[in-house]
Amino acid sequence: MIPPDSAPGFLAAHGWAGAEILPLAGDASFRRYFRVVAPGRRAVLMDAPPPHEDPRPFLSVARHLASLGFAPPAILAIDLEQGLVLLEDFGDARMAEVIAAEPARERPVYEKAIDLLAALHKHAAPADLPPYDREVYQREAGLFIEWYAPALDLKIDAEAYRTAWDTALAPLGAIAPVTVLRDYHAENIMLLEDDRLGLLDFQDALAGHPAYDLVSLLQDARRDVPADLESVMLARYRAAMPFDDAAYALLGAQRNAKILGIFTRLWKRDGKPRYLKYQPRVWGYLERDLIHPALAPVRDWFDANIPGKYRAAAWEPLPA
Repeated sequence: MIPPDSAPGFLAAHGWAGAEILPLAGDASFRRYFRVVAPGRRAVLMDAPPPHEDPRPFLSVARHLASLGFAPPAILAIDLEQGLVLLEDFGDARMAEVIAAEPARERPVYEKAIDLLAALHKHAAPADLPPYDREVYQREAGLFIEWYAPALDLKIDAEAYRTAWDTALAPLGAIAPVTVLRDYHAENIMLLEDDRLGLLDFQDALAGHPAYDLVSLLQDARRDVPADLESVMLARYRAAMPFDDAAYALLGAQRNAKILGIFTRLWKRDGKPRYLKYQPRVWGYLERDLIHPALAPVRDWFDANIPGKYRAAAWEPLPA
């Protein structure tokens, strides 16, 4: 977490000469974030180094969200050539940590997060947002057989996997697409002083089914969401917007299969084994999603190809 060499010059060119640059966060991509501190003010520096990262999708979605009255971080300065963006600093009151410190706030904070989704889903997705369609669903679900199964040296029927997903996803049908943030969960939601929720990490947004972000929030890979809280929050969303139980289970299974593949890839390819600790929780979500009748073809594939000892139990790499 060393700032890029170009950071001081970029900051000086935009009125932040001499500011202190402190490590803030990294994520599962090449992006890194730094807190920029000057007397009486602070900001966040996004380092999205080309060619690995492109900040333009983030900037486009941020402008769209702001135009609808939501709270992405304000954009203070941009250098696309160097992949640097200076952003409003939302502070440290992240949803996950606030709930951990004050468990009594869990339900009201989740209510706010659900209400934000319902409000967002009342708006059509912007015309220039790429579609979140069956081709993308298949590509993402395919990460499971691309990374997870080989890591355990499992011999699986890859073609049957794709066929099972095609069959299961077909009933989703045509819907009016909404803005799907795709990583809308407790580590990407900030509690702001004006009682709004600040939004982070939405650069991968697509135009797709509203159930996906419900899954992101309520089947959170990084923290346990109690089943009774999940049920109450789904009912709250249902009271504001149409809700499809089958779509929630389908996209839950799709997302969780994808995550199992991604976390394995982060370990095998990117040298980030810390993500393996989330695997048992994700398996728990996936097993529950597979119970829904809409997932019958996919459930049958898992039963035929993935032995129980490689599923919900704590997951460890095979010995060398």
